[in-house]
Amino acid sequence: MTNEGIQNIIRTWSENLEFSEEESEFLNVIVPVKELYAICKQLKTHPDLRFDYLFCVTGMDWGVELGVIYHLESTEFRHNIVVKVKTEDRIAPRMDSVSDIWYTAEFHEMEVYDFFGIIFNNHPNLKRLFLPPEWQGFPLRKDYVDEENMIIK
Repeated sequence: MTNEGIQNIIRTWSENLEFSEEESEFLNVIVPVKELYAICKQLKTHPDLRFDYLFCVTGMDWGVELGVIYHLESTEFRHNIVVKVKTEDRIAPRMDSVSDIWYTAEFHEMEVYDFFGIIFNNHPNLKRLFLPPEWQGFPLRKDYVDEENMIIK
């Protein structure tokens, strides 16, 4: 299916979806944080889409907004989509976990939590993955200050 065909299907699910105009071979859609779970569930289960493979989850700090980028593929139909979700809440950023839709998200969401501090509602085991439990702050945020400058040591 073409990107246009995918877009025509999913645009009927919500009037709040934004389709990115950036040049990419994959369709990019920005989903409101409150609709993330429902849209992701439909992406996986819709009979003409069947995005059954979550192959990349990336935390992002866009300056004002924190967010997550999900790269999905249909192993049956061989089409792809990029789903972006953003929140302006930098104090307690939250969004729903998609780990019960795609099990690979469980690990990736822990990584995003560890480095960006985004809390995933209903995650089965949200905890620090790479950094020690006593670590203060989230080192991949643009406003993170590294007092010791660990890179130069």
